Amino acid sequence: MLKALEKFPAEEYALPFFKEHGYVRKLCPRCKTFFWTLNPEQETCGEARAEGCATYTFIGNPPTKRSFTLREMREAFLSFFEKHGHTRIKPYPVVARWRDDIYLTHASIIDFQPYVTEGIAPPPANPLVIVQPCIRLVDITNTGPTFGKYLTIFEMGGHHAFNYPDKEVYWKDQTVRYHHIFATEELGIKPEEITYKEEVWSGGGNAGPCLECVIRGLEAATLVFMQYKVVGNQFIKLPIRTVDTGYGIERYAWLSQGAPSAFHTIYGEVLDRIFEMAGITNLDTNLLAKVAKTSALVSLEKAASLMEARRKIAKILDVEAEMLDKILSPIENAFAVADHTKCLSFILAEGVVPSNIQEGYLARLLFRRIYRLLRLLGITDRLYDIFDMQIRYWSQDYPHLKEMRDEIMEMLHVEEEKFKETISRGGSLVKRITEELKSRGFKKIPVETLTELYDSHGLPPEIVKEMVEAEGLAVEVPENFYSLVAERHMQTRKATEEVEHEKWIEDEVAGLPATEELYYKDQYMTSFEAKVLKTFKDKYVVLDKTCFYPEGGGQPADTGFLMFDGGKVEVVNVQKVGKVIVHEVKGENLPKAGSLIKGFIDWDRRYALMKSHTATHIVNAAARRVLGQHVWQFGTQKGVESSRLDISHYRRLTREEVQKIELLANEAVFRNIPVEISWMPRTEAENLYGFRLYQGGAVPGKEIRVVKIGDWEVEACAGTHVRNTGEIGFIKIIHSERIQDGVERLEYSVGIQALKAVQRVEGLLWRVSEILNSPLEKLDKT
Repeated sequence: MLKALEKFPAEEYALPFFKEHGYVRKLCPRCKTFFWTLNPEQETCGEARAEGCATYTFIGNPPTKRSFTLREMREAFLSFFEKHGHTRIKPYPVVARWRDDIYLTHASIIDFQPYVTEGIAPPPANPLVIVQPCIRLVDITNTGPTFGKYLTIFEMGGHHAFNYPDKEVYWKDQTVRYHHIFATEELGIKPEEITYKEEVWSGGGNAGPCLECVIRGLEAATLVFMQYKVVGNQFIKLPIRTVDTGYGIERYAWLSQGAPSAFHTIYGEVLDRIFEMAGITNLDTNLLAKVAKTSALVSLEKAASLMEARRKIAKILDVEAEMLDKILSPIENAFAVADHTKCLSFILAEGVVPSNIQEGYLARLLFRRIYRLLRLLGITDRLYDIFDMQIRYWSQDYPHLKEMRDEIMEMLHVEEEKFKETISRGGSLVKRITEELKSRGFKKIPVETLTELYDSHGLPPEIVKEMVEAEGLAVEVPENFYSLVAERHMQTRKATEEVEHEKWIEDEVAGLPATEELYYKDQYMTSFEAKVLKTFKDKYVVLDKTCFYPEGGGQPADTGFLMFDGGKVEVVNVQKVGKVIVHEVKGENLPKAGSLIKGFIDWDRRYALMKSHTATHIVNAAARRVLGQHVWQFGTQKGVESSRLDISHYRRLTREEVQKIELLANEAVFRNIPVEISWMPRTEAENLYGFRLYQGGAVPGKEIRVVKIGDWEVEACAGTHVRNTGEIGFIKIIHSERIQDGVERLEYSVGIQALKAVQRVEGLLWRVSEILNSPLEKLDKT
């Protein structure tokens, strides 16, 4: 066990490959990092970074045997590893709905954490290769000024191998050899051009030593040897050692072209068009190339001033810093517009609705930063043109963008309306806060106030700055403001429908065997016999088996009673603690451990909940058909009399839309569609049905329970369901409301309760008819 983030010992990096090829290990005097090089005269690590270890030497001087486009580099990477025994895997979504700890996919290994890396589920192939679109909004501030070293959206090439105690695939030495062969033989880079830096990597709850591959100043790949689980401040050895590599596909393409920026390589004609829209003409490409070589000196991660970095670069280039800033600012803003609009297109294409919560917050942050950049460039009127270009450009490789184009455009339109409304309303709020601060003697608005105004009211700091300075207060917006805000929201734990338990109850059931779940073997079972394993605190009973469904997935726990020699107790609550099901009972005496009981569930209640749960799946699918593919389930609660479903949507639902959803849902009921339930290996289910499976959130385990309603809906779900949709009888949506920005709630009843809901409304109509003395059919004319 190691303390987290300590340096690993030197022997972790002393690979046979380095010895065979004559690499020497040295210490960089600037960044204090050890590195391996074929050049004994090399003094620094060779990476272009803020510490000034090096500058880029590939600009206008590519080290590869030929130039590669981004698409060509992606294919070169995938094909190379396919030739070397890896199975090509399709990229996962950029919205990580299979996980409950993060919102966005920021590395290829995210696709396989924690289930594969911790041995819960097998990998889809071993070894495998993937090029995964990734999103890292913590780099948002650095995106333009670093000329492409940092991007908010990028493609990570990962070749992954999962080494089990009884099966070694390959480990450190072979990983480095693969990189060497790819870089030297496939791309034609000279071996002496490649430096390997020793680092410690940690992410997604795992950690290990890593080597960063530096070529002519650019860190082109990271080779991570994941072998620890991070628990608190400790590194604990994992049984599975994972090769986790991250090749920057854009960076390798940039290296191969030697272009003035990575944006030129990535966006090509799209960037040219943005320049044209913004009136950025007669570019001094020689100056751009000179700036690009030193652009790694820019790092705004620690609130450093961009102007401070400008002065450093200006001094090196022997030009005036102010003049350089005037030339570069619009160019860098255009770079950021290209990057951010692509990033937001990918996020919206996966059904994220901009809002104030979860991944919707991050989408809104991106939109408002884009709008601010367009405002600076004077081209807010070209917002939709730029997104349209991006969708057309990237749909060649990611066709789902084209499929979602109309919905993306509609969401952008709504978001622009909301943003303008926010700015319009914000003036009075900012004025009130400014007056309060001035009365307390403040000369400058605190950063905390800027953050609060952005987080709670959606007011960007630049807009606040304009308003506040007009009122006589100074404002200093940190250069890394958006990165700080994004970081606060990237790791926020998602709301789940799983029930959390206090530690004392976990301690009580520790060591007990898993409870046999009879409600899965036969969902129509109403009674059963079982053995008592333990009772505690005079009201909790643990059995070896049960058909009482425990609370979970928005479905309430079953109720009923237990009968035994000498007594009867009422079951009032049921919870699943780990793999043990605990029955909370009410009664004078509890059955003794080791005795036999007979359990009876309240069948009428359970059956009503089964119908409600299946109806939830049906209504959700109907809403998606009516409103669009951006509809995702945000939360549910099933009940006997009524249930509710929260869905993502960018507008208030109209009465006509609600009626269409209700009509479609009932058509599915009347079709009497069979409801099929099966347990499937996680990877197989994902390959067969896609990530729509995770409507209800992340589902743990090697196998997942898949509920399939014919061609209507399929979802990973742990709840109880009817055999066919006809058993539901009838669905009536009784209410809809917006519970928060971007989330609509549908309340509905099923079966006899739905009929009662209709009769209640009918009764009101009859009452109105009597009061107005008008027949029902003529009320609309009265």
